[in-house]
Amino acid sequence: MINIVLFGKPGAGKGTQAEFLKGKYNLTHLSTGDIFRFNIKNETELGKLAKTYMDNGDLVPDEVTIKMLQSEVDKNQDSAGFLFDGFPRTIAQAQALDAFLATKNEKITATIALEADDEILVARLLERGKTSGRVDDQDEEKIRNRYQEYNEKTAPLMEYYTGQNKFYPVNGIGSIADITERLSTVIETL
Repeated sequence: MINIVLFGKPGAGKGTQAEFLKGKYNLTHLSTGDIFRFNIKNETELGKLAKTYMDNGDLVPDEVTIKMLQSEVDKNQDSAGFLFDGFPRTIAQAQALDAFLATKNEKITATIALEADDEILVARLLERGKTSGRVDDQDEEKIRNRYQEYNEKTAPLMEYYTGQNKFYPVNGIGSIADITERLSTVIETL
């Protein structure tokens, strides 16, 4: 089983590239954003709680995120592997994910980070916000708040996974095909 964490700031292209990776490597794509939106749309208790944080551009607390994610993993027990998109975002979440996977005799195989300049990403998200209907993609101040949260809470994950020899940075700027090729090169070496 292969378990990959797809890492990167909002707008880095995780969702776009996840579509490629799940098909080519037969992985179950678990996007915390999609999981949150499903729970919000269906007005689950966890969804309502997550929405209050997302609307302010803040990260959803660990306990809410972890409960949603564990439920999705449990629904896909026959999967060939998982592609975690948008999770973990903190060291505490990474440790919780490691502990959860260990209960299933699994572990993270690799963490691949799509790297891109903030200004390019802000422009991408503002453009996406014109059609996505996502409140958190329509306000530059909220977007920059998400990046500040990312830098403070998520960036330390690079060290966490580097210490385990599982961190692979990939240039996230260029055509979709170019980025996909870079990702494939990394995955083929795992």
